[in-house]
Amino acid sequence: MTELVDDARFNPFNYVRLKSNVAPAVAESIEEMRVDLPGVYVLREPTRQYVFKENLAHLLGYTGGIPEDKLAQYQDQGYEIDDKIGVAGVERVFESDLRGGKGERLVEVDASGREIRTLAAQPAAPGKNLVLTIDADLQNAATEALKAGLKKVNARAGVVLAMDPNTGQMLAMVSYPSYDDNLFANGISRDDYAALLNNKDLPLFNRALSGEYPIGSVFKIVPASAALQEGVVGLNTTVLDSGVMWVPNKFYPNEPRLAQPFYGWARQGLGLMNITSALAWSSDIYFYTVAGGFENFKGLGLTRLVSYTQAFGFGDPTGINLPGEAGGLVPTDRWKRLNYAQPWVTGDTYNIGIGQGFLLATPMQLLNATSAVVNGGALYKPQIARALIDSEGHILKQFDPELIRQVPVSAQNLAVVRNGLRAAVTSGTAQTINLAGLKVAGKTGTAEYPGPRDKQGRLPTHAWFTAYAPYDNPQIVLVVFVENGGEGSETAVPIAASILKDYFHLGQNAPVLPNSGTAPSQTRVSESPQAGAVPPRTSTVPKKLKVRTLAQETGSSAYASISGWVRDRGGRPVPGVTVAIDRGGELVVRSLTGADGSFHYDTIPYEIGRDWHVRVEGSDSEILSLRPQPATKYTVLFYEE
Repeated sequence: MTELVDDARFNPFNYVRLKSNVAPAVAESIEEMRVDLPGVYVLREPTRQYVFKENLAHLLGYTGGIPEDKLAQYQDQGYEIDDKIGVAGVERVFESDLRGGKGERLVEVDASGREIRTLAAQPAAPGKNLVLTIDADLQNAATEALKAGLKKVNARAGVVLAMDPNTGQMLAMVSYPSYDDNLFANGISRDDYAALLNNKDLPLFNRALSGEYPIGSVFKIVPASAALQEGVVGLNTTVLDSGVMWVPNKFYPNEPRLAQPFYGWARQGLGLMNITSALAWSSDIYFYTVAGGFENFKGLGLTRLVSYTQAFGFGDPTGINLPGEAGGLVPTDRWKRLNYAQPWVTGDTYNIGIGQGFLLATPMQLLNATSAVVNGGALYKPQIARALIDSEGHILKQFDPELIRQVPVSAQNLAVVRNGLRAAVTSGTAQTINLAGLKVAGKTGTAEYPGPRDKQGRLPTHAWFTAYAPYDNPQIVLVVFVENGGEGSETAVPIAASILKDYFHLGQNAPVLPNSGTAPSQTRVSESPQAGAVPPRTSTVPKKLKVRTLAQETGSSAYASISGWVRDRGGRPVPGVTVAIDRGGELVVRSLTGADGSFHYDTIPYEIGRDWHVRVEGSDSEILSLRPQPATKYTVLFYEE
């Protein structure tokens, strides 16, 4: 205090703040002692009261004192040392509009500093009022739905975003966990600030804008759009999803045992997929093929895939008028060389095609890209401000939609993608949001990320869902993200359903419609030979096939697995034929070979004294007999002499 008083001797007519946030009793005592304390005043200052607290803290931000290293900069703009400024969120971005102007008085004082009379006065000018695009009811509903969804799966963090796809206006922005911005309004205590900084769930971190994550299958809307536009696929182009793609070794293409497997999420395969069913059922095999090509199928390739990914806004901040937005990562061959000193390989392209690998994005980028698909191709700058008005309610400035660009995909092709998203809800991976009274369309995603594996050797996953409604007249686009939340269809979809029920006033007990279709034919059937239809063959089965075991290796699962190929006399793959696997004569599975002639089955239990048999149906095939050992991977080859 002594230093403050000494400094003030050289500026006797400026206030020096001795203490803030004093207790009312202390303030009253000082007022009573004013005769004995000349020049000492109690000042009452207006402070922000954030009524929504945690629900809007990441958006609104808070005010605080001027940082010492920026004091000179602000003083040049007319600020004084004790002024408060916007430090985060809307408060920071719109500081100059919200600030207003200070009042002034010219007073005459006596020798002791007491006021005698006012010579001149200029009243304070109120700051402008900012009207946001946020729907407060939706914001609250989204927050509560997210918190409930996190609790169900024992997750700790997540995001919900909502946008009007026709304008780019934000309707809701939830990043959880959050903080009470009222803590900062009057100057946060050291203990409170330390508690926020040391919280391992990072409540000060705005995951919606600053979090960069693998986004998984929700990204498939981009390669789907690109493949249609580039003519890589059409409406009737089909790819056989057999559950795994075996990619030949670049240097030893004729050595099946050196081939690299790329698995789909449905290890037993989804059957023949077109663009609609591939989106509905999220076929990884389809999008591997579309992205990087396979055998005679020419895919998009890295250059075109990167170009369309960037066109949809990935790799750059969206430009939303809030601080701290990240740009994500769209990797290229040059990027990999510089960062890993390794060449780009086809497998890297496959991984991007399903939203994995090096690709990273923010929830806000996904929201914006989805909106572009929904509205016919307009990529808008996300808006949070609707208007600035004065104290009497007059509009001073209207914020109009701001178009970033039109994505280079035709309206017709985007309509095909939207049809696939609708099919995901009516008959695919998002059937639990097929609500009566509201047509919803959407895409689920389950994104692996580096972390401790579970007992089955699986990586942890984030849960994603991007959706819009109504399908025929879109009014809202949603993105739901649950960090370490498991499956998108199981975790993120119910959260979105709760939000949409509230937004469209359906009631939380609104019924879910029965499926309008059935799942694509799975390769696994029951143990009865009569149960389940055998998928149709797509090539001629060689008349006589021999079989040999190529490898027997230790696996990561407690179960045994068997993989292999069917090849003709020329060593070419034989796709679309049926490999039957039985246990002691009882049929367990019929697996359809993929485009590369491969098949796979990965849940063979260890049974003492029980033989398993593998054969190719429709051929005079040798039968492979084996007694599976636990945690063992068998690789076999059926071949024509």
